[in-house]
Amino acid sequence: MSERLRVVIADDQALVRTGFRMILTADGIEVVAEAANGLEAVDAVRRTLPDVVLMDVRMPEMDGLEATRRILSPAAADPPRVVILTTFDLDRYVYAALSAGASGFLLKDVSPEQLVAAVRLVRAGDALLAPAITRRLIERYAIRDERAAALHRDLSTLTPRELEVLALLARGLSNAELAERLHLSDATVKTHVARILSKLRLRDRAQAIVVAYETGLVTPGSAGG
Repeated sequence: MSERLRVVIADDQALVRTGFRMILTADGIEVVAEAANGLEAVDAVRRTLPDVVLMDVRMPEMDGLEATRRILSPAAADPPRVVILTTFDLDRYVYAALSAGASGFLLKDVSPEQLVAAVRLVRAGDALLAPAITRRLIERYAIRDERAAALHRDLSTLTPRELEVLALLARGLSNAELAERLHLSDATVKTHVARILSKLRLRDRAQAIVVAYETGLVTPGSAGG
């Protein structure tokens, strides 16, 4: 039996924290701490070592973006997965958080079932990305200027097949859809994705999508088909 999933909830609205705690606890997920601002969130993560952090973007004293950067800093040993909470999807802060290593985002009006599924999904190592929304978000805010890009990565280390996988991944395809499109097994697709993340030193698919746009591998308007 797997260990109980541990979560920190960071939001400056007590009602949001209470509601999310009730939903998660009812499904057997342990909420190990709550935080009302980014400073408290960073401290709570250091104290409790959770699996997942639900992080509001806009909070006093330190916002969720800076807290995410600190929690996911390169110096952090085995950091948790961070899911950004937001009231609207096309948010520059959310894009910046994905660049910083957040595993995805949730709208605050998410259903209880979606919240629980999301927490379990990111704990398992997947990125929490609604493809259409994420693509619109990145197309709006991605900076295709190497000097200003949030994530500097050299794609020359990737094989032609890995570049193909990355481009399709950036268009929102799941592993199963990638396997069907490329006539590969699910296991082979997972291997390709893992190698891409390793070679480019990325935490998960969310950062991979950011890199695909900021390097120009995928451009706005090319994501169809």
